[in-house]
Amino acid sequence: MNLADLNKVALSMVTPGKGILAADESSGTIKKRFDAINVASTEESRRDYREMMFRHPRGDGPYISGVILYDETIWQDAKDGTPLIKLIEQAGAIPGIKVDEGTQALPNCPGELITVGLDKLGERLKKYYERGARFAKWRAVIDIGQQVPTMTAIHVNAHALARYAALCQAAEIVPIVEPEVLMDGDHDIDRCYDVTQRVLNKTFQELRIQRVALEGMILKPNMAIAGKKCAKQSSVEEVAEKTIRMLKACVPAAVPGIAFLSGGQSDEDATAHLDAMNRIGGLPGISPFPTAARCRRRRRRRGRASPRTSPRASGHLPIARG
Repeated sequence: MNLADLNKVALSMVTPGKGILAADESSGTIKKRFDAINVASTEESRRDYREMMFRHPRGDGPYISGVILYDETIWQDAKDGTPLIKLIEQAGAIPGIKVDEGTQALPNCPGELITVGLDKLGERLKKYYERGARFAKWRAVIDIGQQVPTMTAIHVNAHALARYAALCQAAEIVPIVEPEVLMDGDHDIDRCYDVTQRVLNKTFQELRIQRVALEGMILKPNMAIAGKKCAKQSSVEEVAEKTIRMLKACVPAAVPGIAFLSGGQSDEDATAHLDAMNRIGGLPGISPFPTAARCRRRRRRRGRASPRTSPRASGHLPIARG
């Protein structure tokens, strides 16, 4: 492991004025989105759609530090034979890859999930690095409910995140560590704060046990926010203040930066919360959420995802970071 190189990539991913583009939808997910606009989801149409995003000269290029790819995409070439991953590099962004293989039911823990994909991950990471990937993403999912999360779910997901991160660094790839506490329930902001704090503390404990170099990773956490079904929704200021306080208490200073996930928030709410946090300041390398959802929604509405159209990219979050 070359920690200096990993740290350089991690710092580049949270460059001020830039964010990370998530283009890692699975084939099933992108089919649902294409179905909504009556576009057939084929290998060619998915290729053309992503080529349009990566190649368009008036798009997100100046605002994108990295692009998260799906396994299908990283091996695809553009129509002219140029590997899609090269288009990303030519635009000045860092190619990355989603490596988890989704979730499965966690035995003996009804309603809880465990993220899978560690089997042969080391071999896959070696091939992804040779192809040009320099960072990776793995998402753990923690739900909040009457009897959940259990300590079992928190522990096994934190352990899997740490094993993934260690394997990434051994392959010279920067891991994005994403322990997401969902906002689907009726819990209030204080319950989210408490659960997220427990999840983050356990995650960093496991990262230390696996000897992951914190200087060579990026954290992708949720905010402290009330569940969607909660009768009392918090103000923008409360979300920002409690999120900053929570992360200061849990995230070691060695971590180069934080790339928030929006976690199902609306565009307007997510942007307002991030803006308020940047105004407070005090966290290293606060990065906008991966911007794909916002960019995709606008592109599909304007251009119907047709390879013959190239709507101007939009939806990045022009937020300063300290």
